Amino acid sequence: MGPYTYRGQLNPAWMLDPTVATVDGRLYLFGSVHDGTQNIVAARMSNPYTVSSAFSTVSTPTYDWERSGAPVNEGPEILQRGGRTFLVYSASGCWTPDYKLGRLELTGSDPTSASSWTKRSTPVFQRSDANGVYGPGHNGFFTSPDGTESWIVHHANDSASDGCDNGRTTRAQKFTWNADGTPNLGTPLRLGAGTAGPSGEPASASTTYTVTNRNSGKCLDVAGGSAADGADVAQYACTGGANQRWRVEDLGDDTHRLVNAATGKVLDTADCSAADGADLRQWSWLDNTCQRFRFLATDSGHVRIVNQATGKVADVANCSTADSADVRQWSWLGNACQQWRLNPA
Repeated sequence: MGPYTYRGQLNPAWMLDPTVATVDGRLYLFGSVHDGTQNIVAARMSNPYTVSSAFSTVSTPTYDWERSGAPVNEGPEILQRGGRTFLVYSASGCWTPDYKLGRLELTGSDPTSASSWTKRSTPVFQRSDANGVYGPGHNGFFTSPDGTESWIVHHANDSASDGCDNGRTTRAQKFTWNADGTPNLGTPLRLGAGTAGPSGEPASASTTYTVTNRNSGKCLDVAGGSAADGADVAQYACTGGANQRWRVEDLGDDTHRLVNAATGKVLDTADCSAADGADLRQWSWLDNTCQRFRFLATDSGHVRIVNQATGKVADVANCSTADSADVRQWSWLGNACQQWRLNPA
């Protein structure tokens, strides 16, 4: 990547969430500006860093569902398929549980003219109380690596009382297309819901991580760097050694295996026990659910590491801060001894 050259400011006035898109072979800049209400605007561009026309308003928050907390249209994202152009945007105050997505379709010839866009009268993606998802919005789109699937990425809260802060988490899910050619974004999935990864995504990555306990600041460690099946996994002061580095390999069903960089063996729940206190150790890969884990976000960049077979989490015994303190599984208690941070090694 790079080197980069700074090309200057695209717009000196207040603007939020700008995005550059090509429509019918021409470049446009879309963004959100504040003029009593927050509106979506568009302007022509002569190249990716030069705006060549005045900004025109293409969408304002006119429906009640666009005005919860405040009248807001923001976060424009262009989605194109089959010769059609859609603009998906976020509506209402992001601090409310009713932050949601709306949609415009380009039905005219000028993307900078409001009359060229037709707004859908109802939201296309919104809160799901049944799934515990609130304020889903500010999205992006991507295609699976093999080009066969459409995906939406967005942020949301898992409590109706959360707002526009660091408690929001980034989520992604597959969406489909209706018979009439419009996108069907579906219903937001519950945080931690199992779903296959994007089709064609590599099963593993070369990056290794240290796995650091939130309470002790110490690293998940294969004791003594032993390559033996059954070698204990404990916490130890972070040394940078290969026995403290782990590959996090996606298994395609929202679970992962943790492969030790020194030994090539995986984190494993001893004897597939469901008991509190069952040991976490390393073992050769058997492809069973006792060796599969999910990472569920807590806060401040930490996760709980949940075993697929047992539903229990990686836990430092008795919240010890000592070197060689055992790491085991335990029911989720919500304490710092059960939370971990993955840092690229």
